[in-house]
Amino acid sequence: MSTNSKNQSISRKSSKTLELALCGLFAALMAICSWIQIPTTVPFTLQTFGVFVAIGLLGGKLGTISIAVYIALGAIGVPVFSGFGGGMGVILGSTGGYIIGFIGSALVMWLILHFFGKSTFVLAISMVMGLLVCYAFGTAWFMVIYTRDVGAVGLATVLGWCVTPFIIPDLIKIACALLITNRVKKFMPVLGRK
Repeated sequence: MSTNSKNQSISRKSSKTLELALCGLFAALMAICSWIQIPTTVPFTLQTFGVFVAIGLLGGKLGTISIAVYIALGAIGVPVFSGFGGGMGVILGSTGGYIIGFIGSALVMWLILHFFGKSTFVLAISMVMGLLVCYAFGTAWFMVIYTRDVGAVGLATVLGWCVTPFIIPDLIKIACALLITNRVKKFMPVLGRK
């Protein structure tokens, strides 16, 4: 093996190690964001902020992997969800659809960024569309679980409980995620951000 091919092999291994470390770091960041609760009339966490920053800084592929790692950690019982929750009971509960919806958000953001570029405007649109996917999946999940456990409930009622109070905080989180992404990404290692 030539010196050049050895150097390329070492470089690829170093790059993979860095990618794994960043996925773990961002999964931890999402856990920390989920533990931070902002005390308003309807308290909210920063989970979606962590999702947006992960995709914005790592790109679609690594960002989605970090979100999947975060959800997998929670599924096996590590207390990474809001209120230091963890386990399949949280995921299978009435609000678990919003957690699973993070994967849908990530995939939609990845798709939009892949086809329309990575400008700040496109990133903002991808975050809004990702949020809408998370809302849709989580709301449908909530309605199914609530109907099964309690009884029938209307869409307007569920939106009033699970979506409307969070729209403004989520838009603020998007604005903060855009700001942080634009400031930090120039210092991030170049990973291709696929």
